[in-house]
Amino acid sequence: MVEGREKPLRNYKLYIGGKDVEGTGWVYTVSARSLLEDVFTSVRLKRSLEQDERSDAADHPYVVGRCAVAGDTAIDLATQAAAAAAPAWAAVPLERRMRLGVRFREELLRRQEEFLELLTAEAHPLKLARWELSCLLQVFSEESLGWYQERMHTEFRHGGRRLIVRRQPDGVVAFNPPQNAPAPSAALSVLALMAGNAVVVRAPRSIALSTMFVLRELIAPLLDEVGAPPGTLNAVCSNPGQTIDRWLQSPLIQDIFYIGGTEEGLRFQQRCVAQGKKPILELAGNDGVVVWRDADIPYAAEAIAEAFYGSGQICMVPNWVLVHPDRADELIAEIKRRAEAVRPGYPEDEDVLLSPVRRSERFFALLRQSLDAGAELVTGGRRTEIDGTPSETGVFLQPTVVRVNGLSGARSHEIVRHETFFPLIPVIVPETADDDKLLDSFIDFVNTNEYGLRNSFWARDSNVIDTVVQRVVNGGLLKVNDSHIGFLPYLPSHGGTGLTGGAFGEANYPMLKTSHLQGVSVARDVSPRTAVFGD
Repeated sequence: MVEGREKPLRNYKLYIGGKDVEGTGWVYTVSARSLLEDVFTSVRLKRSLEQDERSDAADHPYVVGRCAVAGDTAIDLATQAAAAAAPAWAAVPLERRMRLGVRFREELLRRQEEFLELLTAEAHPLKLARWELSCLLQVFSEESLGWYQERMHTEFRHGGRRLIVRRQPDGVVAFNPPQNAPAPSAALSVLALMAGNAVVVRAPRSIALSTMFVLRELIAPLLDEVGAPPGTLNAVCSNPGQTIDRWLQSPLIQDIFYIGGTEEGLRFQQRCVAQGKKPILELAGNDGVVVWRDADIPYAAEAIAEAFYGSGQICMVPNWVLVHPDRADELIAEIKRRAEAVRPGYPEDEDVLLSPVRRSERFFALLRQSLDAGAELVTGGRRTEIDGTPSETGVFLQPTVVRVNGLSGARSHEIVRHETFFPLIPVIVPETADDDKLLDSFIDFVNTNEYGLRNSFWARDSNVIDTVVQRVVNGGLLKVNDSHIGFLPYLPSHGGTGLTGGAFGEANYPMLKTSHLQGVSVARDVSPRTAVFGD
């Protein structure tokens, strides 16, 4: 250990069949702070280490850890190990498997500082990392776990029979987490494990460290604790195309949990169905926030400003706003004030929300298309340095607010029709009309969104709220007068309709999605003839 390094280098091999396994090479994680302080040194360190693992570069304090890389053989071995473990794990009583969720939450809390530290090392602003942790704590809350268990097994008595409606595990579930939030997404594999499945998780090569920490140091020991057979959990760091191709070809895998872009995800869905596998999709969001005449404007603007978390590079943040014309100016002024208070900085700084955006050309093309179509730039629209100074070379983007006048042509603006994945929020101001007509058009606009992850409404009138709750059918989650991105017990953690969830899209409870319904009747002293003919 050299001067300047405070902690030893984290080191994760592949995890297959309950054992640490050598890979074909290593990928290294250098701290996100280093990329902002000295990008040339960071790139040089990674190149040096990936060419020679014995390089002295491993001692540099910028280097946080390394993960072994899997080739075809290791990917297949992980699948085989999961298939071998699946029957024995499925036979473990549900109550014992549910213990895994309780213990995972306890371990997350116990080791939360390590979890947050790794996320910030991978460029998640600390505030965003805390939100990600809070989401997982709700997914694995006592209330949520109890609700999952109820849905997994329910019993009735009827005419001398014991009737059971239960969910049985699908078998082997493969997880493909996204690059923007791999560790929290990989943590959802615990839900598939609780359902009785064996799992294989691919850690993204470009950002593997926090994912391997969650899988190897949090989940794997807990499986040992509850007596799961070796191979119930397998973790490989590998290329996405290579891995998914092998998963699709393998007869041993039943489900593939795919998180990624819409175009790639829908193509994957077709391939998955053709191979007889269940695709579980988490794709783009393009969420909307609707603000009614009587809304609490400061609170609504606070929720809308969640669009800037992680520079908008999160599928479930707001992507567009539709506001009652009588409140438009007030709301836009409040959003502008909040947007201008959001600042860039080092990810471990407490008040930072923005992440670097390295491929920003599309941001400017989208913004120009909208402005050319008649939109008005309210604030933002430039690159900025880490200190907030606008520049042509900065790696951050200013939080940007655009006013779009008119509802009928709003979707001619690409920033309204499709998810942008940037810190960019268009506010749509419709033409003036009576409230009944406006409400109808607002609900229709939400329901005709091609995507359907989350929707939010802000209103005080109970009749308006009741109408919205009854008539909004798009999306996996509807929030009224609440944080758009906040997670709650019982409610779905993910999932949606349309381009968000594919042909099988709906609210996604991974424990339920990776299992299937089965009905059971256990009779005693019942005549089969009577059961059939009723005499």
